[in-house]
Amino acid sequence: MRKLSVELQGVSKTFHADGQSVRSLDDLTLRIEDGEFLTLIGPSGCGKSTLFNLVVGLLEPDEGDIYLEGEICRERIGRVSYMPQRDLLLPWRNILDNVIIPLELTGVPREEARGRAQSMLPLFGLEDFANSYPSALSGGMRQRAALQRTMLAEKKILLLDEPFGALDALTRRELQGWLLEVWRRFGQTVIFITHDVEEAIYLGDRVAVMSPRPGRIVKIVDVPLPRPRRQAMITEPIFSSLLAELLEALGVTI
Repeated sequence: MRKLSVELQGVSKTFHADGQSVRSLDDLTLRIEDGEFLTLIGPSGCGKSTLFNLVVGLLEPDEGDIYLEGEICRERIGRVSYMPQRDLLLPWRNILDNVIIPLELTGVPREEARGRAQSMLPLFGLEDFANSYPSALSGGMRQRAALQRTMLAEKKILLLDEPFGALDALTRRELQGWLLEVWRRFGQTVIFITHDVEEAIYLGDRVAVMSPRPGRIVKIVDVPLPRPRRQAMITEPIFSSLLAELLEALGVTI
């Protein structure tokens, strides 16, 4: 077993507002190995985004502990990269100046940051769009820029919250393969939220299933498909078997 990169041990979180309490997570335990690509699925409102906000450090658990790289971590802000579903590109900055924001925030001089980002543009398919503005790019290209910006933060742990959820099916499939190639090159630990069960299988080393609120991990399924992944794998019997198992765990009648 590889060393653990992220561990949530008995984590619970309740929100209080207007005299009411909503328990978002309850005694949730999850372990992610170093360099693993874990996909996370569950019904809407089950606490997936709350889990991410806890790992990032935007929230603190009411109960339980969060470990990063083997140690209980109370100060998590700045330790983890987080890419939300929306690209959040600044419309007044061109693509190159958008992707260097994490470097600027850590004090890297602007020209050095631009040079480092420029050398990575071909990997993200953005070499012809450095001087373009976000409004000129398709949704898929904007997500590529958002991911390069996230990667330039140079963190070992990467949280991706439905980054392809708003894209059409063909663009999503193209970016799935591209994302796996980027992950293979950089070797980060990835936790990837999706509502698409096929996407969860195709991308993940394992798929974790959350229950309805209050969220718990109710099942973790290993994905024995070889890497590199190919889109043709979705037609194989093992893929269909995994899909049926995960849909059953989600309570979907087949």
